[in-house]
Amino acid sequence: MALAMVILALFLLLCFCAALLRWNEVRYSKKGLPPGTMGWPIFGETTEFLKQGPNFMKSQRARYGSIFKSHILGCPTIVCMDPEVNRYVLMNESKGLVPGYPQSMLDILGKCNIAAVHGSAHKLMRAALLSVVSPTMIKDRLLPKVDEFMRSHLRNWDRQIIDIQDKTKEMALCSSLKQIAGIESGPLSESFIPEFFKLVLGTLSLPIDFPGTNYRQGIQARKSIIKLLQKLIDERRASKTEKDDMLGFFMSEENKYKLKDEEIIDQIITVLYSGYETVSTTSMMAVKFLHDHPKVLQQLREEHLAIREKKNPEDPIDWDDLKAMKFTRAVIFETSRLATIVNGVLRKTTKDMELNGFLIPKGWRIYVYTREINYDSFLYSEPLTFNPWRWLDKNLESHNYFFIFGGGTRQCPGKELGIAEISTFLHYFVTKYRWEEVGGDKLLKFPRVEAPSGFHIRVSSY
Repeated sequence: MALAMVILALFLLLCFCAALLRWNEVRYSKKGLPPGTMGWPIFGETTEFLKQGPNFMKSQRARYGSIFKSHILGCPTIVCMDPEVNRYVLMNESKGLVPGYPQSMLDILGKCNIAAVHGSAHKLMRAALLSVVSPTMIKDRLLPKVDEFMRSHLRNWDRQIIDIQDKTKEMALCSSLKQIAGIESGPLSESFIPEFFKLVLGTLSLPIDFPGTNYRQGIQARKSIIKLLQKLIDERRASKTEKDDMLGFFMSEENKYKLKDEEIIDQIITVLYSGYETVSTTSMMAVKFLHDHPKVLQQLREEHLAIREKKNPEDPIDWDDLKAMKFTRAVIFETSRLATIVNGVLRKTTKDMELNGFLIPKGWRIYVYTREINYDSFLYSEPLTFNPWRWLDKNLESHNYFFIFGGGTRQCPGKELGIAEISTFLHYFVTKYRWEEVGGDKLLKFPRVEAPSGFHIRVSSY
């Protein structure tokens, strides 16, 4: 009798789950939508998406084609893996295809961050950001700070076993804090850094506001960071002294882009967030690829030794040196492509619209999935081979499907600053040290590139 009751309960549970899945499919079965599956109510297929990553995408594309529907990160979503359609989506914001980042990201990064706004507000925020990361700003104000920081950061690595993942994360965040707000190692950075790490984790979580969830911790971390930055702004305003950093430029009377404190804080958080992951992960993966490809390392090192030979030992990297690092730039681009630091970007429809013959409802997300484009043999010969020389052809950097740094009016405004940071790091690393992998460390490629147990290398003097 008891066994029969258990079997009946299991049968009823299976029937309920099947009915729930079927109800969710019917709920999103409007005429004209692309084929696909929607998974569970609320959660959708987020678990499969995050756990299986590229394999989930390939499986769905094999079943439904290069454009299919799903429900990921809390939103009904159209996943697009077609290069032509992706280009159209990225280049046509004015036709109702605005940024559509997950609610958790919008809540934690702030309503004024450049990824959340569009129209005239976006033009203002983008212009303000470009003004602080322009070539002139990099040349005159930021590059000297980057150089000074990198020299100090890489000073005592000889005969050490280091976790290059931790070192590049620390490098990316602390270098940005120095450039943006003049924050050096000390009590302020010690208060800021742990809160920032909670903020990062919260942005890629479901917006479930329960105690202990990454989302709740991310929201609380944002509040803590706002307090720290507002205190810094108030102190600077009270002292009436102008500082030579990004925050100082935002607050300067000379700055023609007048932003409120709330807008300044959101831009600072956005610059820190966007630069942190891309700079740290690209730097780590460049170290990995250079180790695995000695000929690439040899040419890169020759480029940097040639620059160093023209200088005294304590002379910093300058703008002309940076422009001369052509092979270094190629290594950075090839690392970003092959490692796929950014898998795609999200857009949201502001009205019902037709896309490649399908009808997309208002309010749906479109996930411009660019990962597979990076491995397209029509665009890149031998796409799974690490070949920086391909980028010495400048036409490749400007081709129609070059989405490594975004596309359209949403191309990353801090692209050149990020390249300057990674180039300076590589300059001091390859001219001072040689290294070998300790071994045994696992690298994950999705949803973000990371080594869960760290990525350890044995460093010695060059």
